[in-house]
Amino acid sequence: MKPEELIDEVIAIATDAGRTIREIYLKGNFERETKSDNTPVTSADLAANELICERLAALTPDIPILSEEAADIPLSVREGWKRYWLVDPLDGTGEFIAGSGDFSVIIALVEHNRPVMGVVYVPMTQVCYYAIAGLGAYKRTDKQEVRISSRQIQHREQVSLRLAVSRRQDPQSVLTLFNQPKHCELVVMGGAALKSCLVAEGRADCYVRVGPTGEWDTGAAQIIIEEAGGQLMDTELQPLTYNERETLENPNFIVVGAPNLEWDKILIGE
Repeated sequence: MKPEELIDEVIAIATDAGRTIREIYLKGNFERETKSDNTPVTSADLAANELICERLAALTPDIPILSEEAADIPLSVREGWKRYWLVDPLDGTGEFIAGSGDFSVIIALVEHNRPVMGVVYVPMTQVCYYAIAGLGAYKRTDKQEVRISSRQIQHREQVSLRLAVSRRQDPQSVLTLFNQPKHCELVVMGGAALKSCLVAEGRADCYVRVGPTGEWDTGAAQIIIEEAGGQLMDTELQPLTYNERETLENPNFIVVGAPNLEWDKILIGE
């Protein structure tokens, strides 16, 4: 099946997983554990993961699933996958635990090491961002669905850059990455995928992530930002690729709304 034939059902799966997460969040009686990589996981992560994996397996029995909560699959197995689902059942577990509401459900379809479809569903606002390669990026609410586009700045000097940053991040640590920090404004939002979606819909111009993330954190965001007119790149300004390494950890990356800007000059090199 083509991505456009799967998208409505995938959005429905993400929505149902989001409903499960929201119910647990509002009740506040979730269990929390620490994984071997020292990151938290909750009963909401696991419940959403079970729902998503069961539903995707029923929808496309021939397409394997790689989820953050079941990622111990060696490259020797994964490298034979030409097409697979890439899932983060709850992106922003720290935000979930902290009670900010800034978390999402992420489902991407990857073909030949590149995402071709992505869904980011926000349980607490019931907003869904999605994109299909070649068919655009969209934002769906209970009232409407609109096509989204990133803000295309022609010259750096024309406007202040709006930087998406985490509410749990020191803003100065982000500003030090830029050559002209005084020309930057901050837009606060939790969750890696949500900050990328801010750039995709033009509410922010840039999001820089320094620190560990997994491929499941960026798969859907990458196709959404690309279809909105932007790019998600490593710090060498090359698009991220998927399922090509034994490790599933991403390099540091940057999400930009206006790829034509001279980002190699705007950012301070590592």
